[in-house]
Amino acid sequence: MLTPVATYRIQFSPSFGFDSARSIVPYLSELGISHIYASPILKAKSGSLHCYDVVDPNRLNPALGTEDDFQRLIEATAANELGWVQDVVPNHMAFDSDNQMLMDVLESGPQSSYFGFFDIDWDHGYENIRGRLLAPFLGRFYGECLEDGEIALSYGPEGLSVRYGDLSFPASIRSYPTFFSYGVNDLKKRVGAEHPDFVKLLGILYVLQTLDPSGDRTDWQDQVKFVKRILWELYSQSHEFRAHLDRNIEAFNGQKGKPESFSLFDELLSQQFFQLSFWKVATKEINYRRFFNINGLISVRTEDEEVLDQTHALILGLLRQGAFSGLRIDHVDGLFDPTTYLERLRKRAPDAYIVVEKILDVGEELPETWPVQGSTGYDFLNDLNGLFCEVSHERALSRTYSTFTGSSARLRDLVISKKMLIIQEHMAGEVNNLAQELKTISSRDRHGSDITMYGLRRAIAELLSAFPVYRTYINSDAPSDNDRRYIAEAVDRAMNRGPALMPELNFIRRFLLLQFPPYMEEEQKREWVAFVMRFQQFTGPLMAKGYEDTALYVYNRLISLNEVGGSADRFGMKVQDFHYIAERRQNQWPGSLNTTSTHDTKRGEDVRARINVLSEIPAEWDKKVRHWGKINRPKKRRVRELGVPDRNDEYFFYQTLLGAFPNDSREYPQFVERLKDYIIKVVREAKVHTKWIQPDAPYEEAYLAFVDAVLDRSVPNEFLEDFLPFQRKIAHYGVLNSLSQVLIKITAPGVPDFYQGSELWDFNLVDPDNRRPVDFQTRHSMLRDIGQRSRGRLQALIRDLLASPHDGRIKLFVIHRALQARKRFRETFQQGTYIALATTGDLRRHVIAFARRAEPGWALVLAPRFLCALVDEGRYPLGEEAWRDTEVVLPADMPAEWQNTFTDQVLHTGNSMRVGRALDRFPVGLFVSHLHES
Repeated sequence: MLTPVATYRIQFSPSFGFDSARSIVPYLSELGISHIYASPILKAKSGSLHCYDVVDPNRLNPALGTEDDFQRLIEATAANELGWVQDVVPNHMAFDSDNQMLMDVLESGPQSSYFGFFDIDWDHGYENIRGRLLAPFLGRFYGECLEDGEIALSYGPEGLSVRYGDLSFPASIRSYPTFFSYGVNDLKKRVGAEHPDFVKLLGILYVLQTLDPSGDRTDWQDQVKFVKRILWELYSQSHEFRAHLDRNIEAFNGQKGKPESFSLFDELLSQQFFQLSFWKVATKEINYRRFFNINGLISVRTEDEEVLDQTHALILGLLRQGAFSGLRIDHVDGLFDPTTYLERLRKRAPDAYIVVEKILDVGEELPETWPVQGSTGYDFLNDLNGLFCEVSHERALSRTYSTFTGSSARLRDLVISKKMLIIQEHMAGEVNNLAQELKTISSRDRHGSDITMYGLRRAIAELLSAFPVYRTYINSDAPSDNDRRYIAEAVDRAMNRGPALMPELNFIRRFLLLQFPPYMEEEQKREWVAFVMRFQQFTGPLMAKGYEDTALYVYNRLISLNEVGGSADRFGMKVQDFHYIAERRQNQWPGSLNTTSTHDTKRGEDVRARINVLSEIPAEWDKKVRHWGKINRPKKRRVRELGVPDRNDEYFFYQTLLGAFPNDSREYPQFVERLKDYIIKVVREAKVHTKWIQPDAPYEEAYLAFVDAVLDRSVPNEFLEDFLPFQRKIAHYGVLNSLSQVLIKITAPGVPDFYQGSELWDFNLVDPDNRRPVDFQTRHSMLRDIGQRSRGRLQALIRDLLASPHDGRIKLFVIHRALQARKRFRETFQQGTYIALATTGDLRRHVIAFARRAEPGWALVLAPRFLCALVDEGRYPLGEEAWRDTEVVLPADMPAEWQNTFTDQVLHTGNSMRVGRALDRFPVGLFVSHLHES
């Protein structure tokens, strides 16, 4: 297995397919990337922009190009010595007409080869969906849609189908007799009992009525194919039969305005293996597991090895052929048994580089038993980001936030309340299912016989809401110490909120910890374990929806900390803590990705770098935000006695403006429109004044009007006159933060990962803003210019980069030069020891210093931070004047001669390195041992 030097995330889409990716392969190779890191490439739902809604796991996505296009891309990566890490989606597929596996289930029911592929409870406790799959896609109540003719029956070469909008579901074979026998006597009168087509129809009806669903599956499927073929031949060749079926279609589809005319169709629909329903029904009643709370994504039972092999056949085949060298496993926490899945995957891909998308809480570690190289790096993102948040100013920033907004909410309490809101509005059906399953099992346990469904429902909801991490990993083995700790913490929190639920919570705790009574039989134990494993599948989605997608848009103290996998109330990180984490990372998970932006992050890495500057200047920020609130008050409309936006949304808005404001004034009009789209998403996600399921148009319109007024450049604008100079200041120090941030990402333990386009300034906002097209041609042109000018005119190039930081070339320069060093000293950065270096002097807190060592190679990193106190706006922290007596203490066995990767200067040291000398021409430093190159 070859660990990547650096990965580059490509977001495939219909507008950026295989050919587009092939055109950038030379650029990525020149940049220093070793592996493409690709979003899903399997056939997705028609029109999908992200391709996570797969409909066929064994076909390449035709929206991305042909098989020949894909092969040419593979050949290009090989020719440029690039590996390929492929994103795999094992947890779900699209609930869509193009999903032929699922459509086969709807047509054939238990006789389908794929009947056990999807996570469906066919024996649900509710009669109306027992034996049927809920299909919650109607825009209104079922009866209204039916009687208005929105649901329609049609017939074609593939048989009978039920249509609603763009959806088309096959009618079940068991319902064919109902339709094809309707009006058969009228047909008999028209053509006569001896007509060969009529006789053929009677024969087909007999076959349909005598099909044995409990017989051999292959025989049954062959008979169905035969019946459908004969029926289509009759329809295609017999005028009388065609007219008969067309009359039937018309009769079943009813007449709008005559409710009684839809009874035939209603009866036929009751015979299907699906139950069409209003989409909101799924929030209260549901019998299939979804990806999060998305009705259109149905989960797959990958815990079944046959399912795993069939859904992974193409991906594993390409891995064996050498087209891929690694896999990225999406949403590993959604799987029934992640540990077993990963073990089986590793057995099938023994030499693959494998990372998992796993959100880790502060202090939480990946399970040591997982046979993977690490995570996709959200833990690293938040640890690194914390280095640029000034811990000592937490109280001042908290005071400004609470004073401006009037909010004194604790994040933990907010998260629990938002989780409860998600349960009530989106996941009550899942909680009901868990309670029903637990009630069934507990009724066989003498200690649980008095536990009521009502109590179980409430207790499960409280426990899910109180869970401190995304999930535990209990299976048939005994719970780990971490599992026990997280369960105990969740139960304690839930009891504090609902002490009346103590009996139910204690009972559930015994369940989750697998504390079997001594008299329990093995079959009952297996049911118990299965419940616990299913329970674990819902803590993650609830955390994601309640915390990531809701609370992080409400708790707005410093929104650079509001990130996936982060804790918004952890205000910064001390350097010594980062060093400790980095050492552990090198020892335990050196193959984990070091990411700073992904397709799921709440804002681009350089937006965060700018907003972090506010933590350095709390008094100035307090003064500015109060002033802006005052001068913009007249621009607010009142909606239900509330000035819009409310103070919390307004506080969020100002931080976003500072972080995402474009460097190029030509981008301003587009930025305003992007910002408005973003604002609507933010306030709907927050679910305070408006929601996706129930938009509040007056609030949203008033907020958009506020944005237009505040950012209007066509008239004298007091706000912009005050805001723009302050934003320029923030932007300057944001540049310095960003350069240090990207240098640490490349040189710290782990594999540096770059989200597409982020090699220049990344001022993207949350998806879909961060999926906008990337101008690779400009980036490649810039890189070539940097390469050419570095040869012989390096110092002139550096002066140019420092003079024009806003075009992003300075960041590209740092990335390119550091990646070349990483390639050159590959062993040093991949296997080398991480050595925290002490700093001395009055400004020692303002530089992060560490070394990497793998004999005979050495590397030393200097990354400045908190520079508002060091240099004036527009200036760089260069030379002795800026750094004064600041030094880095060097171990005695370090080399005495170093080469600066960015300036090519050779530096001689003794037992210390003076930061002013080391950083006299460029604001960050990567030094390699000139005489000990590996």
